[in-house]
Amino acid sequence: MNNSSLPEPERRSEGETPETDRLRFFTTPLSRRGLPVWLVYLLSLLGVIYLLNPTLGVFELVPDNLPFIGNLDEGAAVLLIWFGLVEFLSGKKGAPLSD
Repeated sequence: MNNSSLPEPERRSEGETPETDRLRFFTTPLSRRGLPVWLVYLLSLLGVIYLLNPTLGVFELVPDNLPFIGNLDEGAAVLLIWFGLVEFLSGKKGAPLSD
């Protein structure tokens, strides 16, 4: 099998650990991974709307009374908001937060 088609793994600089790689996942703007900036902001806005939940619990993707998985939808909404903030702050600074 020809290995030339496989992508080369990212090289870690001296002192980097797997923990810094995981942290970089949460601090790298999604637009640097290929998503359009407008889509990141739209998803973040949807996350805010979902958490505000103006229908007072009528619209719920996963019911909160299910053990362990009941709050996963709220967690996903928080992540969408987080990535929107990362995108906004990296655009203000002109540089990614992870560098």
